[in-house]
Amino acid sequence: MKTLIAFLCLINSSSLFAQTLTNPGEGKPLTLSERYQEMKAGAETYADYKVIKENVLDKTWKSVSDSINTSRSALRNANAEITRLESELTNIQSAWKVKEESMKDLEDAGTHISFIGIDFGKKTFISFNLILFAGLLALYGLLILKLKNIIQVQKEKTELLNMLSREFETYKHKALEKQTKISRELQNERNRLLELRKV
Repeated sequence: MKTLIAFLCLINSSSLFAQTLTNPGEGKPLTLSERYQEMKAGAETYADYKVIKENVLDKTWKSVSDSINTSRSALRNANAEITRLESELTNIQSAWKVKEESMKDLEDAGTHISFIGIDFGKKTFISFNLILFAGLLALYGLLILKLKNIIQVQKEKTELLNMLSREFETYKHKALEKQTKISRELQNERNRLLELRKV
């Protein structure tokens, strides 16, 4: 008997409930909560029970299934988007690391120099080269002074040698003259002795 009454109530309310579910005037889809409230409002009450038509329950279940499928699809899409964004983030981070390394290399190349396989800071290398250049200039200056000194000493020795050579030539000439003079005097004395012996 209760089943019959519930069935009659269900038939009477089905036409009313079908009109509220479709909402022909609005034309927009209802949310699950709105559908549930409409189904509850359109159901017949028997004692403490609500009597709902089976086709209304089927439509509601279809809406729930569609909503769940839509939510799952949205979740899958969101997960795919998250995976894509994480992959993109990983790519960006690796590209950032590569750029950071290249910037570090450029900065290192801008501040360091490799010479004979030894890595120097540019300031250290420039300071070392300036000190080396100044040392070479000082050595060059010392060599020039030494060379001038050697040339001066050589000039003095040459002049001394020339002076000695002139003095020797003068001495030789005087000695030759003396020898000639002594020879003549000796010859004169011999000649005189010969004359004295003849007499």
